[in-house]
Amino acid sequence: MTAAPVLVVAAAIVDDLAAPSVLLAARRRIPARLAGRWEFPGGKVDPGEAPLAALHRELLEELGVRVRLGSELVGPADGVWTLTKSYVMRLWLAEVVSGTPEPLVEHDELRWLGVGQWLDVPWLDPDLPIVEALRPAFRAP
Repeated sequence: MTAAPVLVVAAAIVDDLAAPSVLLAARRRIPARLAGRWEFPGGKVDPGEAPLAALHRELLEELGVRVRLGSELVGPADGVWTLTKSYVMRLWLAEVVSGTPEPLVEHDELRWLGVGQWLDVPWLDPDLPIVEALRPAFRAP
C-alpha cells in the first residue's frame, strides 16, 4: 500500500489582499538540491495539526511574520498542487499584519516581485504553475 502524500502548506504573500501588486518570493538555502531556487514560504503539516494552524506556525518560524489569510488557490489535482510523488501543497493568499519578513530558517533571500518580475527568479519547478495561476488576481503595475 502506498502512503498518502505529505501535505505542505504555503502562502502567496502579497502587499494587499484586496488589490495585490507584489508577491513575496523566498530563495531556498537548504537542502543543497533546492538551494538557489525560489518558492512560496511554508512547510509541512505536522501529524494532528490543522493546515491553517501549520501555515501560521511555519510563516512565524520561517519569516517572523503573522499574516491575515485570503482565499485558497485551489490546485488542479483534487484541490492540491502536486510537488512530487511524495508531497502535495495547499496555498493561500496572505498579507503581513505583524512583523517584517526576514529569511530566518530555510531561506537566504526574500524578494518582493511585481507582476512583470515574477519570472526574473528561478522558481522551483512545481511552483511555476502556481505562479501562473496567481496572475489573474493581480492588478497591472
